[in-house]
Amino acid sequence: EEEEEESDEEDETEELMRELERIKKERALEAMRIAAESDEAAAAERTEQILHGNPLVQPPASVAGPAAGSFNVKRRWDDDVVFRNQARKPEKNEPIFINDTLRTEFHKRFLKKYIK
Repeated sequence: EEEEEESDEEDETEELMRELERIKKERALEAMRIAAESDEAAAAERTEQILHGNPLVQPPASVAGPAAGSFNVKRRWDDDVVFRNQARKPEKNEPIFINDTLRTEFHKRFLKKYIK
């Protein structure tokens, strides 16, 4: 009887040890899974922070959605330039003398106003 009790105790001890090892493995796997998920979340947050931290980097609109353009700066390239509009020629409103009565500005305006 003592041998049977000892063998039963040994069997139970072995079974408990196996159960303990199985539980340790499950806990280790769970800890690894949680660590991997937190690493992925941290990497995604870091990427998002990098993209929105620099307004020059524009994520594709299809990936980021409608709020993707919210951090863009809408300015023309020449808004802060001192000498703007230098290439334009000033408009001359000075009357030009023409020695032909049919080609004068007065005659052209008259025809446009009363004939057309």
